[in-house]
Amino acid sequence: MKKMTWTAIVTAATIALPGAVTLAAAQDITVGVSISTTGPAAALGIPEKNAMEFVPTEIGGAKIKTILLDDAGDPTAATTNARRFVTESNADIIIGSSTTPPSIAISTVANEVGVPQFSLAPMPITPARQKWTAVMPQPVPIMGKVLYEHMKKHNVKTVGYIGFSDSYGDLWLNDLKTQTGAMGGITVVAEERYARPDTSVAGQVLKLVAANPDAILIGASGTGAALPQSALRERGYKGLIYQTHGAAAMDFIRIAGPSAEGVIMAAGPVMAPEGQADSALTKKPGLALNAAYEKKYGANTRSQFAGHMYDAFEVLKRVVPVALKTAKPGTPEFREAIRKALLSEKELPASQGVYNFTETNRFGTDDRSRILLTVKNGKYEVIK
Repeated sequence: MKKMTWTAIVTAATIALPGAVTLAAAQDITVGVSISTTGPAAALGIPEKNAMEFVPTEIGGAKIKTILLDDAGDPTAATTNARRFVTESNADIIIGSSTTPPSIAISTVANEVGVPQFSLAPMPITPARQKWTAVMPQPVPIMGKVLYEHMKKHNVKTVGYIGFSDSYGDLWLNDLKTQTGAMGGITVVAEERYARPDTSVAGQVLKLVAANPDAILIGASGTGAALPQSALRERGYKGLIYQTHGAAAMDFIRIAGPSAEGVIMAAGPVMAPEGQADSALTKKPGLALNAAYEKKYGANTRSQFAGHMYDAFEVLKRVVPVALKTAKPGTPEFREAIRKALLSEKELPASQGVYNFTETNRFGTDDRSRILLTVKNGKYEVIK
């Protein structure tokens, strides 16, 4: 497992309040980052890593020391990384991981030892995880609702489901059943699952096509979301296909090709900030990230996953100066001060949403964190 100390290329302005007295002095703030830069979730982890070039290297007068480790999407590796951050580097904050299973693993460690964690993947928040874990991606119920409302509007009566055979797939299948059950009028008629590393879903797709539902929801993320998308169209399925925000990336279009046309996809506002009202708090950070990212990596490379990493630091720009007023980095008191500042600071604007965390709401986002996309002529378009 390769260890890298990351130094951001773009130097951001110091976020220090005029005249504020901090206890940090020259003490560095150590941020441990465990993401999936290799393995099945690399399509998520690589843009997350890339986004680290555009985050602050100093906040509130304290330098940010970031340690990056690859977990390859493996919960065991993520657990090891999290423990290394704590025992070897005395980390003040842990960010990660890219997908749900390793994020849960990191949350277990973070809540055991008392270190703030910013998950970059949606995950179930249990009472045992809620004290020290904050989740940057939008919660599944918020993103699911806009998909199910679209189904209802377009007279969908039956829906099939195919998703990852892990906790991410579980989250979406459970939400689909819960919300459509409460709405009434939509019945789940087929359920299929597949593993993230799978290269074929032919058997599952044959069963879905045979069930002939009005629509199919794919509960997957990264490039793996394109696999059933392509297979369904190749097998002649003509109904509506819905994708989750885990698929919202340019790689999805590249891999799915013509099969991506007409897909209905939930996404965060960072995928299309240009169309937002000037009053939208997500517009300025979304435009800033996309301008920097596409200048470095080329046109149409913007990524929702880059947004999650960027947004973790956007939140830190607000909470770190508050924490520095009462505690010094590298101490349990500072970690507790970060945790409390996440609760006291409100309306935290970022590229993917406006965050308002509470003791029980560890996602912190609302309807301002979602848009609906389709693919037309090989490009994403916002569905109004």
